[in-house]
Amino acid sequence: MHRPTTSNAIGLWTLYVREVRRFMKVYTQTLMAPVVTTLLFLAVFSLALGQFRPDVHGVPFTEFLAPGLVMMAMMQNAFANTSSSIMIAKVQGNIVDTLMPPFSATELVMGIAGGGMTRGICVGITVCVVMSFFVTMQIHNFALIAFHAIAASMMLALIGIMGGVWADKFDHMAAVTNFVITPLAFLSGTFYSIERLPEAGQTIAHFNPFFYMIDGFRSGFIGHADIDPWVGIIVITVTNALLWTVCTWMFKSGYKLKS
Repeated sequence: MHRPTTSNAIGLWTLYVREVRRFMKVYTQTLMAPVVTTLLFLAVFSLALGQFRPDVHGVPFTEFLAPGLVMMAMMQNAFANTSSSIMIAKVQGNIVDTLMPPFSATELVMGIAGGGMTRGICVGITVCVVMSFFVTMQIHNFALIAFHAIAASMMLALIGIMGGVWADKFDHMAAVTNFVITPLAFLSGTFYSIERLPEAGQTIAHFNPFFYMIDGFRSGFIGHADIDPWVGIIVITVTNALLWTVCTWMFKSGYKLKS
């Protein structure tokens, strides 16, 4: 697959804008729906467990739970944006419209992943604002919040690209969501502190990259982390670098994209 040797800034910006407009045109589904879903999670867990759960790390259970729910919403939507963009283009046969312009593999990853990251961050900000009317959302360390929001959205956007390129039909994408994304998200400490797990459970949690995103993001709000935030930052950065490399290789080699 021929790739240009010079940069294509205008094309990259156009590709990014296209990806953003895709989800902004249906904002009730892509931005408002996650707010409703997240608030339902918060309501169910607050009503079912809130009054029976003691404070976690010195904060009320709902304040401990809220940042994790926000992060889950960001991750799910960043993944959904990139995976659906590529999968729909492949099914409809217009993926060639993305591959034919003079983009390098890196520019393709930047443009498509950038759209997914933007959707994830927009969802996160919207959910945070709405949730603040129901739960106290104190900011302890804004830098941690910003880093983990951006890095987590990037990670899931890159996984979405990989899933979209790999999948041959929507059933394959559903399998990735049901057997990879959802289990990793729910077992990442979103609804609990891993300090409550047995030692073996804590060890297993440390192999889950989603744990570091949830824990670091939450610590930016409540001021307490289950693990040194710098360890999480290193793990997330290395993971994103590896995922970026794989996505670039997929576009460069034409894996499952060449007819």
